[in-house]
Amino acid sequence: MKPTKTAALAALAALGLLAAGARADEASIRKNLAERLPQMGKIDEVGKTPMAGLYEVRVGTDLYYTDADGNYLLHGQLIDTKRQQNLTEERQEKLLAIDFSTLPLKDAFTIVRGNGKRKIALFEDPNCGYCKRFERDLQKVDNVTVYMFLYPILGPDSTEKSRNLWCSKDKAKAWQDWMVRDALPAAASCDATALARNVEFGRKHKISGTPTMLFADGTRVPGAIPAQQVEKLLAAVKQ
Repeated sequence: MKPTKTAALAALAALGLLAAGARADEASIRKNLAERLPQMGKIDEVGKTPMAGLYEVRVGTDLYYTDADGNYLLHGQLIDTKRQQNLTEERQEKLLAIDFSTLPLKDAFTIVRGNGKRKIALFEDPNCGYCKRFERDLQKVDNVTVYMFLYPILGPDSTEKSRNLWCSKDKAKAWQDWMVRDALPAAASCDATALARNVEFGRKHKISGTPTMLFADGTRVPGAIPAQQVEKLLAAVKQ
C-alpha cells in the first residue's frame, strides 16, 4: 500500500474516532443533565465550542456551557478574546433571527418614505416611551418601507389605543399623529383580531420588548437605536 494512501486512511480513521467521541460526549451530557437538572427542560442541541473541552447546550434560545460529562454547568457569555467577539451573543442573534418572508404582513400596516425600496419591520406598543423617541428619530430615514406591527403588551390602555389605530381609516397617519405629534387616535371599532395574532407571534419568537426592529436579512435589533445606526444596518442588508 502506498504511503499516501495509508496516511489518508489513517486520517479518515482518526476523524471517525473523533466523531464517535463527540457523539459519546453528547449522549453523556444529555443523559447526565436530564437526570441531574430536569428543571432545565428539553435539551434541543449539544455541540462543541471553539474552547477545548467546552460544549454548548441549547434549550430553546437559552445557551449553557458544560464539560464533556455534564458535571459542571455555566450560564454566561463566551468571549473570543483574540477576535474580540462575543460568541454567545452572535449565536443568540442567529437563534432569534426571523425569516422576513415569514412575517404575517397582513397583520401590519405600511409607512412608505421616498422610493420605499429598503424594508424593515417594527413591533411597537403605542404607550412605549422608547418607541415614541425612536419614531421621532426614524423620520430621518428615507427610501424605506416600514411594516408596522402594533404590539400591545403594556396593558389594557395599549390594547385600546392599538385597536383605535388599527381601525383608523388612515392607519399610517393615525400612528404618526400619535407617536410623533401626541395627537390621540379617535375611538374606532373594526375587526382587530390582528392585534392578538401579533402578540401571539411575538411571544412565539420571544419578542419581549418594544421597539423591536427586524431587517430583511433576518437581523433583529431590540430597543431604540439612533437613525444613523438604522442607516448603517440597512446599508449592510442586500435588499
